[in-house]
Amino acid sequence: MKNKLSINDIAKALQVSKTTISFILNGKAEEKRISKDLTERVIKFIKENDFRPNQLAKSLSTGKTFTIGLMVEKISDYFFAQIAYHVEELANKSGYKIIYCSTENDTQKTKELIKLFAERHVDGFIITPPVGIEKEIKDLMQNDIPVVLFDRFFTDFNTSYVVMDNYESTYKAINYLITTKCANIAFIELESDQNQMTERKRGYVNAMNENRLTPNILRIPFSNDKKQTILQITSFLADNIQLDALFFATNYLTMHGIKAIHNRGLKIPHDISIVAFDDHDFFDIYTPSITAVAQPIQEMAQQLINILLNDISSRKRTIQQKVVPAKLILRDSTIRKI
Repeated sequence: MKNKLSINDIAKALQVSKTTISFILNGKAEEKRISKDLTERVIKFIKENDFRPNQLAKSLSTGKTFTIGLMVEKISDYFFAQIAYHVEELANKSGYKIIYCSTENDTQKTKELIKLFAERHVDGFIITPPVGIEKEIKDLMQNDIPVVLFDRFFTDFNTSYVVMDNYESTYKAINYLITTKCANIAFIELESDQNQMTERKRGYVNAMNENRLTPNILRIPFSNDKKQTILQITSFLADNIQLDALFFATNYLTMHGIKAIHNRGLKIPHDISIVAFDDHDFFDIYTPSITAVAQPIQEMAQQLINILLNDISSRKRTIQQKVVPAKLILRDSTIRKI
């Protein structure tokens, strides 16, 4: 009986209607004014007989699959992996499962994955969007499918999103470097026009200009492999021997940059100071430890889940936009120069 127990079996055993059993299973006992005694009797029977409702039947009765599609740039990246972990943990507490994937920042791949997840009837999407998928996001919203963008968003139409204050966090980090007597600070970024990157660059440029310092920017193609990136940064350092500080726009650029610095025979921080955007466990144990702009991962994950689950449960779609402040963690890679 345990293997084949159905709602119909429970109803017959307890002499209660199938509709009442369904309401209790879906958490609507109080709403439907079902007595506490009956609710407890049904729950006790279910536990004793190890009843597990068929997911398809549950989906048909509730209109939900209790799954969420999480699409990030690269699941192997430390930042996105941490976000995925916390989102999955929080979703699970609310009875939802996560299906996640990497887009590799590829527009066509992202379009195909959105279609695949939509065909699987996920209840909502959390997406780190590459450029060129505006139409797909609009289509999801027009079809009343909840979407929350993460890490970046589109400026030409309204969506819910959770992002970090990329401008202010970079602006403050550059100003801190300037207080340590650094005057030749380079900004190393990905070759991307996505708004999270442009905001980081804007924070850098404004801080430099306000202090009457000359900006110096190196753009790394997103398609570069590790070896190509290290070579490009090494060459940049050779051509700019006056540099006394580097700000890396991502944590993996920082790791490649450390190798390039070693290739040039430079010592951190005595020859050159460095700051990473996005913290990493490695930065705290590396010698010297690396100063970093830390994104509040747990808070961002909580905001993402709160917005999405509220949208899934609500009949009225609302646009919620959260900009979360970051924290500059000072370590040994930046010291005050005398």
